Amino acid sequence: MITQKNDVMEKIVSLCKRRGFIFQSSEIYGGLGSTWDYGPLGVELKRNVKGAWWRAVVHTRDDVVGLDSAILMHPKTWEASGHISNFHDIVIDCKNCKKRIRQDHLKNGKCPYCGTKEFTEGRAFNLMFKTHVGPVEDSSSASYLRPETAQGIFVNFKNVLDATHRKLPLGIAQIGKSFRNEVTPGNFTFRMREFEQMEIEYFTKPQDADQYYQQWIEERFNWYLNLGIKKEKLKKREHGQDELAHYAKGCTDIEYEFPFGWSELEGIAHRADYDLKQHSQFSGVDLQYHDQVTNERFFPYVIEPSGGCDRATLAFLTDAYHEEEVKGETRVVLKFSKELAPIKVAVLPLLKKNGDIVELAKKIKNNLQKDIVCVYDDTAAIGKLYRRQDEVGTFFCVTVDVQSLEDKQVTVRSRDTMLQERIPVDNLKKYLMEKLAL
Repeated sequence: MITQKNDVMEKIVSLCKRRGFIFQSSEIYGGLGSTWDYGPLGVELKRNVKGAWWRAVVHTRDDVVGLDSAILMHPKTWEASGHISNFHDIVIDCKNCKKRIRQDHLKNGKCPYCGTKEFTEGRAFNLMFKTHVGPVEDSSSASYLRPETAQGIFVNFKNVLDATHRKLPLGIAQIGKSFRNEVTPGNFTFRMREFEQMEIEYFTKPQDADQYYQQWIEERFNWYLNLGIKKEKLKKREHGQDELAHYAKGCTDIEYEFPFGWSELEGIAHRADYDLKQHSQFSGVDLQYHDQVTNERFFPYVIEPSGGCDRATLAFLTDAYHEEEVKGETRVVLKFSKELAPIKVAVLPLLKKNGDIVELAKKIKNNLQKDIVCVYDDTAAIGKLYRRQDEVGTFFCVTVDVQSLEDKQVTVRSRDTMLQERIPVDNLKKYLMEKLAL
């Protein structure tokens, strides 16, 4: 297990580049600050995180439906939501080291970079990326890249109701890109200017909102545990009254202990009826819900579980990272859950110069990949191939050797135990699918 936290982040960043999880964006041009690209394994891991979330909150529930709204929205959307007038950070410049800092990021009133206390006056900095729609760049064509996916759900509330004929409570879930011109992004993919959110707006009757708020806190906390996050690395933190938005009745963060400290993975907010009221007022469209049983009309209350897909992916990567001493050598292994592991099976020929072994190995891989995410690799000696697969979290390695040509059996090696078992080729897919519960 890792004991020196100061080294962990550097090791994870190095592994991510070396094994193709995450690359610096535009690296050949020197990179662009706090923007990152997901490589061949990273995109598989992130897809698995999103798939696990979607199954948990949409496919296995009867009260949530999905949505994919546009990144560009009518500018009045952001007036109604309060982002144009309120979505600001207060920034200051350190007079000593000249660094620009968010005022709320000071450490006991000191610059986090040089420790001095001499700063310029604070000034408001709007976090939205401004752009223009159409051929003419003037005030009438001004628009914004969305800073959150939530507003796309609120403005489609009536459309979803009319299309699905659902009753309350009703959740609308969305995964999508958001953009914030952060003053001080950093900590690898934890805080970026372009990121992906996984959000639910759960619409309820006012009298039921407190109950659902507590339910969603528990459900979202348990989701991370069920996917392998260690319980001691996860906690809930309820916001104090001084932290709440003016319209919020409550908010609870789910935090993970990263190598750089406890930080938010997801927030579950009790937003009351603020959002639909605002959009009704600014759009002139009545977004009240009509209860057919009581004949009442009212603005639903909203519970909002909102998580960062990139943050969750980073947490799963960090939590999976292990170092173990094996026969005097350090073995690095990513112990992902079965659902999240980017590669489930690797098929490895013991001797790549033996054409019959290679042919059988490729035939096995081609058969498995119809149902299981797997790879073939013959670019190193078997010991090195095992270490590579351990480093990326592959659950099983299937080795084809000389004996396999005679007895039609292969060696299956487990990632977590390193135990090996001989399995008949004809039974291999069934064996693996049962072990992986696919």
